[in-house]
Amino acid sequence: MKTEYKPQNMWKTYVISGLIALLVSFGVIMGNQWSQDEKITLEKVDGIQSEHVLYTADKEGNITPLDFTATTNKVLNAVVHIKSIRTVEANNSPRLEYRQLPDPFRDFFGDMFRNSPQVPEGKLQPQPMYGTGSGVIINDKGYIITNNHVIDNADEVEVTLYDNEVYPATVIGTDPTTDLALLQIKANNLKTMAMVNSDDVEVGEWVLAVGNPMGLNSTVTAGIVSAKARNININKEKFAVESFIQTDAAINPGNSGGALVNLEGNLIGINTAIASRTGTYNGYGFAVPSNIVTKVVEDILKYGSVQRGMLGVTIRTMDGNLAKEKNVDFTKGVWIENVGEDSAAEKAGIAEGDVITKVNDILVHTSPRLQELIASKRPGDTVAVTVKRDGKEKVFDVVLENSNGGTDIMKKEKKEVLNLLGADFETLDKSAAKKLDIDGGVKVTRLYAGKIKKETQMREGFIITHIDGKKVKDIEDVANFLEDKRGGVMLEGTYEDRPGKYYYAFGMDS
Repeated sequence: MKTEYKPQNMWKTYVISGLIALLVSFGVIMGNQWSQDEKITLEKVDGIQSEHVLYTADKEGNITPLDFTATTNKVLNAVVHIKSIRTVEANNSPRLEYRQLPDPFRDFFGDMFRNSPQVPEGKLQPQPMYGTGSGVIINDKGYIITNNHVIDNADEVEVTLYDNEVYPATVIGTDPTTDLALLQIKANNLKTMAMVNSDDVEVGEWVLAVGNPMGLNSTVTAGIVSAKARNININKEKFAVESFIQTDAAINPGNSGGALVNLEGNLIGINTAIASRTGTYNGYGFAVPSNIVTKVVEDILKYGSVQRGMLGVTIRTMDGNLAKEKNVDFTKGVWIENVGEDSAAEKAGIAEGDVITKVNDILVHTSPRLQELIASKRPGDTVAVTVKRDGKEKVFDVVLENSNGGTDIMKKEKKEVLNLLGADFETLDKSAAKKLDIDGGVKVTRLYAGKIKKETQMREGFIITHIDGKKVKDIEDVANFLEDKRGGVMLEGTYEDRPGKYYYAFGMDS
């Protein structure tokens, strides 16, 4: 059926449509005006009202809310920022054996340095380079533990506390084999962190990583212990010890030397490395266990250097493939690949092909775990080593030895003045002195941050024969000559691989 519209009907339709549009527009305008006139009130409350949704169990099995704030408040003040400063030569600046002496030194040493080489005019001067890391204050005398790689090759070390106070630090000792170093600052009212027995740490427990990653001071991340006794072959030292605690708490560059703590706020490890394809966190972090840290600190403070007991064996973690390769029954433990001639293990009766299963009744399932347990001992200590041999269990009492094959503690002079120099020394043996045609001397075996690196161009291996013109025959002479010394000091000596005499000067007051 066809509908027919008349003109008057069409006019009515247009009028009605116009009225509707006008009403709609008016409503929108009035609505907007109403919205603008309305006062909006934001409700505020004190604190954050929320409920704990995560819970954990303590050692006694009690269920408690999982709250990291109390732990964080306890540990933040004990973690510091470390800046290492190293002066390097510009590319077109010649390497100098002598540095230009400050004015007070020139009068002291007279003509000796007037003909010493100077930096030619127009040449670029040495430039400072900076590195950063973290550290943990472990007692109120200002001792701080960090990674050796944080301060290695530094001329100076600075420590910044949580409250932003800055102090110069003295390197008390280093142990590259565990990548640890002990520093000290002179400060009062320091917050400290206690160390726990890392053997009690369990896989799966909650931990916090505290440090200064990527230039961001006082950063806390949370995770769990992912594994223990990990070896990632990052330490290339000859007698390196790697038995890391692995965690998925985020660790980044700058975290090195910082703290890995349990929920009680106690130190279980020193954060050291990351496993990453990008150089930043996207995998796992690794920390040196607190038991190794404790041993290193005790040795440095008591003996001046780390005393490492050794079995004298080459080892591999036992697994099914190795058992098949050696045609033996699989036994969980550590396979003895080789026994050193006249080593501590050989003297005790341990043989190639034995599988170590226990040390002092502590189960040993991997090579890193065996390294960790032996590294906690000193030369002369006796350990009971349980092995499987031809399906039978045998126990051997092994007297551990040092790297020279003896049981003596290789104690170094521990006087404060030697720490200020930033060097490890050893008395030159008679055969080496005779070969160099000198009466004797003291060899600089290692250099780290201190006066020598800061003010001279000395290399490791330098043999001190005279201090201020006085003959030096042993380490005791060095300590005695420099004790209470003020003003300039002149070291005279030689190198085994370089002809001639060399002179290095620095100030004890600077």
